[in-house]
Amino acid sequence: MTAARQLASGFEDASESTGLLLWQVTNRWQAAQRGVLRPFGLTHVQFVLLASLAWLSDGGPVTQRELADHAATDPMMTSQVLRALEARSFVTRSPHPGDKRAVLVSVTAEGIALANRANATVEACDARFFAPLGASAASFGAGLAVLARA
Repeated sequence: MTAARQLASGFEDASESTGLLLWQVTNRWQAAQRGVLRPFGLTHVQFVLLASLAWLSDGGPVTQRELADHAATDPMMTSQVLRALEARSFVTRSPHPGDKRAVLVSVTAEGIALANRANATVEACDARFFAPLGASAASFGAGLAVLARA
């Protein structure tokens, strides 16, 4: 005799829920990323913001808002993380000359070097993590891009 299901759901089995599957995969992926970033002394969000800044800056500063938008991070959390990266001399922050509310962020040479070393490890981790997708990895990535823009 099986017990009656307590949760009202449109799914016969929890493993059919795209949201639950995304949650499970995200947690496993984040754990893998935390593991490869630990030797660099970076949290995942620190890495994302540092790498995003290196990607965006092209040698010049970007606003903190532009960085948060690119990384899809909360602006207040972005500010806190950037302060931690600044304390370690990976980024510099300065007032925007034309907008008193804006902050300009630049990546230092040390920050670029760290971002590049960590990025190689992160990309290798991604390759291992997503390898089970085989030939469907590209379409999976394309689907994620659609969701990221939605």
